[in-house]
Amino acid sequence: MATNFDARLASYSSPALSAFRIIAGLLFALHGSQKLFGWPVAAPMPIEAGSWPYWWAGLIELVAGLLIAVGLFTRIAAFIASGEMAVAYFWQHWPPLEGPSKSFWPMENGGEVALLYCFGFLALAALGAGAWSIDARRRGAAGGYAGAPPRRVGAVTAREEQYVATDAPPRRGGLLSRFRRPRY
Repeated sequence: MATNFDARLASYSSPALSAFRIIAGLLFALHGSQKLFGWPVAAPMPIEAGSWPYWWAGLIELVAGLLIAVGLFTRIAAFIASGEMAVAYFWQHWPPLEGPSKSFWPMENGGEVALLYCFGFLALAALGAGAWSIDARRRGAAGGYAGAPPRRVGAVTAREEQYVATDAPPRRGGLLSRFRRPRY
């Protein structure tokens, strides 16, 4: 019974990941717009343009949040947003190196939201944007980059052939490998 339930839910994993990405990105962008523009609600304290660190944090939150929400350069934007939230937690909520001593526990030091954003964005950096994203459209239906020729159904690529022949996982490209042209 559990296997059937797991199989049913597995078919929704990419849309669920996309929905999580969109909501988290929009909420993160709203935190940035609050710091930069005082919208949709005013920031708890006035933030002067260009001031360190709050104005710059707001800029990162707005830009990264919008990129994450639309699914453009999601892995990079989510990794940067995750790092910003880790810095925010250790600098503002639980400063172990400087500032007044605060409790280690996130429920007491007010860092729950920062930690949830940090690990949520770290998961998006690892898992990708999901099916409903600009990144998925750029890769195209064949799973390659947007300019890739369509694959024939039943065709075996050299990478798949290598996997079958050696039983070893195919080699993965680097960070920018999706932008390289394939060799024919």
